[in-house]
Amino acid sequence: MADTRGLRGSVLEEMINMSNTAYRENGLALIQKVPTPITPINIDKESRHITLAYFDRKSTVDYIGAVQGIPVCFDAKECHSDNFPLQNIHEHQFKFMQDFERQGGISFIIVYYTSRDEKYYIPFKDISRFIKRAENGGLKHFKFEEIDHAYMIRQKGGVLVHYLEQLQMDLDSRVDNQTEL
Repeated sequence: MADTRGLRGSVLEEMINMSNTAYRENGLALIQKVPTPITPINIDKESRHITLAYFDRKSTVDYIGAVQGIPVCFDAKECHSDNFPLQNIHEHQFKFMQDFERQGGISFIIVYYTSRDEKYYIPFKDISRFIKRAENGGLKHFKFEEIDHAYMIRQKGGVLVHYLEQLQMDLDSRVDNQTEL
């Protein structure tokens, strides 16, 4: 099968979907995959399958829900090198995450570095910093060395992408930063 833009992230998304199912079954979180809206153009009459479609409108993020009463939204991204191109975080996604944060929610991305077989939680504050740097003429990507490696996501208790510990670290850092002000 050809590597297409529409299928990027599908391995990571499948792992996250299984993780979210485990979280739901254990009463830890309720996270839903946001469907990508499409408009069908051609439908095979015999199989009733869509054979040609286009994306209806810009979607928001891949996942949205609540973890123990805390609203969260995040996007899943795969990266095949140590440099993550910021163009992979679309402007409408960044704005949605920014608005979500302003409403008291927690936004982040999960990046799967496929060549390393490592997954990382990237807090919104870091995404924002990298994007502002690019807007001011700096790097249009962030390097693997620049991310906080304490946010590495590991498999735990049968959960393939156990990101709740990193979410708690993110929450703790926000509380620490508020008390410092």
